[in-house]
Amino acid sequence: MSSSFDKYQKRRLISSYFSVALSIALVLFLLGLLGLLVINAKKVADHFKEQVTMTIYLKDTAKDVEIKQLEKSLAMADYVKSTDFVSKEQAAESMKAESGEDFMEFLGINPLKNSIDVHLKADFVTSEKLDVISKEALSKNFVDDVNYDNDLVNLMNDNVKKISFWILLISGLFTLIAVLLINSSIRLAVYSKRFTIKTMQMVGATKRFIRRPFIWRSVKLGIVGAIIALIGMAVVLYYVDKMFPELTLLNNPVLLAGLFGFVFALGILITWISTFFATQRFLNLNTDRLY
Repeated sequence: MSSSFDKYQKRRLISSYFSVALSIALVLFLLGLLGLLVINAKKVADHFKEQVTMTIYLKDTAKDVEIKQLEKSLAMADYVKSTDFVSKEQAAESMKAESGEDFMEFLGINPLKNSIDVHLKADFVTSEKLDVISKEALSKNFVDDVNYDNDLVNLMNDNVKKISFWILLISGLFTLIAVLLINSSIRLAVYSKRFTIKTMQMVGATKRFIRRPFIWRSVKLGIVGAIIALIGMAVVLYYVDKMFPELTLLNNPVLLAGLFGFVFALGILITWISTFFATQRFLNLNTDRLY
């Protein structure tokens, strides 16, 4: 009968440890995903900004030498990521493919112009900088016009600022929730051993001696939970990178290693601090109040 009871108690203990480790893993996993979002928020925003195209339309009188010279100067500019020359014939073919009609059959001529599509670096996709770049291009006498979607640029920059603010706010809030949840799980685990703590104290064990096995056990649970969370983060990161390779999520291993190290250290730190204060509470509690 005693053996059966001991097995039951052992199963309950293992189940309790498993639930604590799992709760730690889930909280750290969600916190890690939020960290990945924070780290890559700028990269994602930059990716969308760099989809904005500035089109420089050239006059029909523009010479090949002038066009080549302009392309070369743009390629060397700090604000340019890449350029594409689009001839009027290519533009007509693209328009025909999009509309499904050959407009040149009605007009008899091709009214489109040769152009250069300029893809800018994300830091220069602002209304002020685009305006300066546009004026610089228009100062050349063989440039007919410069076109870009200014409303889209303003909307995108406003949304990026709002999203960045909310991501930081949610990150701080979620970090607090993570600490509270892990602390709650640890306190429940220590609570189940409150009589053991008080018994050890009554027979003369020091507070440090009593705390040590509880802290060490909780730290081990924190390590297990952190490892499970890191495995989950790595799997999510791998599949997201496969689905969206243009975001190059794995191109900054130092930053990712820092985040993984932070999550691992956080799992240990929170469990250590929570166990310390949880055991300290019962050590300072009167025996009558244990019930």
